[in-house]
Amino acid sequence: MVIIPQNTLVVVADGHQAILLRSHGVKDALTLAEERRVTPQNLEDDGPSGSRPPEQTIVQTDEATFAKQLANELYSMKHAHQFDKMVLAADPQTLGQLRDTMHKTVADSIVLSLNKVLTNHSTLDLAKAVRDAAG
Repeated sequence: MVIIPQNTLVVVADGHQAILLRSHGVKDALTLAEERRVTPQNLEDDGPSGSRPPEQTIVQTDEATFAKQLANELYSMKHAHQFDKMVLAADPQTLGQLRDTMHKTVADSIVLSLNKVLTNHSTLDLAKAVRDAAG
């Protein structure tokens, strides 16, 4: 069983967007409140330098670039003391890309990871998914 502390940052992401939420309550009483959404910005500016690998599509490159942007945003938030603990939920590809680009201080704050696509779920369904995964 994982205890999700009060005011934990909950990040629900895929290759195209991220939803940032805050936890309230604990265990079975855990609820989530949406704070904001993060979308890709200037993908051409933050993408890989030079040419894209031939086996990678433009969409894959854009998704990887967004994961890097999100990892940088989370680092800025952590550095500004905007969260202590974090729950991270993302599809397998985005989760891997985030882990590869995430700063160690951000990675160390993760108390729970969910390897699921949840970006199209309601806040109530997201809270239930976090509660279920926490045990």
